[in-house]
Amino acid sequence: MRRAPEAILNFISPIIDALNYEFVGAALGQSDSGLTLRVYIDREEGITVDDCATVSSMVGAGLDVEDLIAGEYCLEVSSPGMRRPLFESSQYKQQIGKTVKVRLTVPQDGRRNFTGVLTGVDGEQIALEIDNDTHELTIRDIDSANVVPQFG
Repeated sequence: MRRAPEAILNFISPIIDALNYEFVGAALGQSDSGLTLRVYIDREEGITVDDCATVSSMVGAGLDVEDLIAGEYCLEVSSPGMRRPLFESSQYKQQIGKTVKVRLTVPQDGRRNFTGVLTGVDGEQIALEIDNDTHELTIRDIDSANVVPQFG
C-alpha cells in the first residue's frame, strides 16, 4: 500500500476534520480484496467501530460522487493502532526515539527496507540509527513507514 494520491487526501481531509477526528493519513493499493483505500483516523479518547462507520459513510459517499478512484475499490477506515503509519514530517517528529520500519520506493544504499530507531527529523529528511550507523532518508522516497511496537 502506498500513500494515497494528493487529490484523494485533499478531498477526504476536510470531511474527517469536519467530523472532529484527526486525519492521520490514507494509503491506496492492492489487498486480498482488490483495490483498497485505507483511511486512518484518531482522536484523544480513541476510536470506536461506530467512529469508523461514521467516517466510512461520509467519505465513501463523497468519493462516489467525486469519482476520484477509477473502478471498484474497498474503503477501510480504522485507528492507526500500535503499528501507527507515518505519512507527514510532523508525525515522524512525534515518534523520535521509537523504532520504525520504513520501505522506500527506490533502493538506497542497496536496500529498500530499513528498521531502526528514529533519531531525528530535519525538514523532509529523517535519520534512522541501525546497528550504530545513521541512515538519512527522504520522506518523499518512503513508500510506507510504521512504528514498531515495543513490548516489555
